[in-house]
Amino acid sequence: MTLSIKRRRLLGAAAASLAVPAWADTRTPADNGASRMTTQGNYLAVRNDWLASALEPALEPDLPIVDAHHHFYERPGWIYMLDDYLQDARSGHNIQASVYMQALTRYRDAGPAELKPVGETAYIAGVTEPLQHGGPAVAKGIVGHADLRLGARVRDVLDAHLDAGRGRFRGVRHLSTWDADPSLANPLSAVPRGLLLDPAYRAGVAQLAPLGLSYDAWLFFPQLPELFDLAKANPDTRIIINHCGGVVRIASYADKRPEVFQRWSASMRELARLPNVFVKVGGLGMRINGFDFEKGARPPSSEQLAEAWKPWMLTCIEAFGAERCMFESNFPVDKGSYSYVNGWNAFKRLTAHASPNERDALFRGTVSQVYRLG
Repeated sequence: MTLSIKRRRLLGAAAASLAVPAWADTRTPADNGASRMTTQGNYLAVRNDWLASALEPALEPDLPIVDAHHHFYERPGWIYMLDDYLQDARSGHNIQASVYMQALTRYRDAGPAELKPVGETAYIAGVTEPLQHGGPAVAKGIVGHADLRLGARVRDVLDAHLDAGRGRFRGVRHLSTWDADPSLANPLSAVPRGLLLDPAYRAGVAQLAPLGLSYDAWLFFPQLPELFDLAKANPDTRIIINHCGGVVRIASYADKRPEVFQRWSASMRELARLPNVFVKVGGLGMRINGFDFEKGARPPSSEQLAEAWKPWMLTCIEAFGAERCMFESNFPVDKGSYSYVNGWNAFKRLTAHASPNERDALFRGTVSQVYRLG
C-alpha cells in the first residue's frame, strides 16, 4: 500500500527542509516556566510557558491513536513519569494506548548486572497495571533493555523480562548509536563502532524471534546499511527503526544537509525492501535533527512542524507503506521542541490526503500489529 499523497508535494518541500526554517527566530528565549527537566547533553530543556504560548486545540480529537514510543525519566534534573505522561496524553487527542520504551528507569540496584534492566520492566508493568482497563492503556506494550552482546546467554535475561512484564513485554532495544564525530556521542549509551556487525551482538538478536520478541533500532543514519545487513540476516525478527532512521544534521553534518538527505533516503528505501522492517515516524524534535525548533521566540505551530518534517516523514511512508509505519511522540525527549498536542496535530496535517485505512494504520493499526497489542 502506498500513501496517497502526491509525490510533487514531497519534493516541493524538500529544499526548504535542508536549511534552518525561515520562521525560526534565532534568539534563544528565556527559560521561563521550566519543567522538572533541564538541558542535559544531547537533550533540550522543556519550558512549559514557552510551549503554552503556541498551544493549539487538538485536530480531529476523536481519531484513535496508539502512541508507538515514549519514555519515563527519573534522573537528576530529569523527571517525567506516569502522571506527567498522562497530562500530555490527555491534553486533547484520543490516545487509547501506548508502547513504553526503555529509558534506564528504575533498574534493580542489586543482583547480577545483566538482570538489573529487568527492574524497569517490572516497575513499568506495575505502575501502569491499573490503566489497562480504563484508558489510556499506557505501556500496553513494553520494550526493555537487554545486553545483546551476551549472545545466547541473553535468553535468561529475556525470560526474566517476560516474567516481569505481566504479559506486556514485547521486545528489546539495545542502543547502537555511533559516529566518527565524538560530539554526537551520548555518554549514557556509548557503544563501539560496528556493534550491529558484532558476532556476539548478532547471536543475542537471534534469541528474540523464537520468543516472539521484536528489536527496536536506535542508530544514526550512516549506520543504516549495517542495520540492513542485520535485518536481512534475521528475517523472522521484527525490526523497528526508531525516529525516522536517525536523522543527524548538526556538528560535522551541519553543512552537508543535501548529502545527508540523499544518503538517508537511499538507505531507508533499501531497508524498505525487507518485509520484516518497520519504521517509527517521529522523533524529529531532538537537538541532533538540526531543525532548531527550540530557538524560536515561540514554539512551532503544527503547520510549521508538518512543513519541516514533510520530506523525511513522507519518504518513510512512501517507501515502507502505511502498513509498516507508525507515528510516535518520543516524549519527553521531543518536548523540548513542541507540545504533545501540536506534534500530533502535525501528523494529522501530514496525512490529510491519505485514505481512511492508511491513516488508521499510521495512527493505530501498525503499532498494534507489530507489538501485538490486541
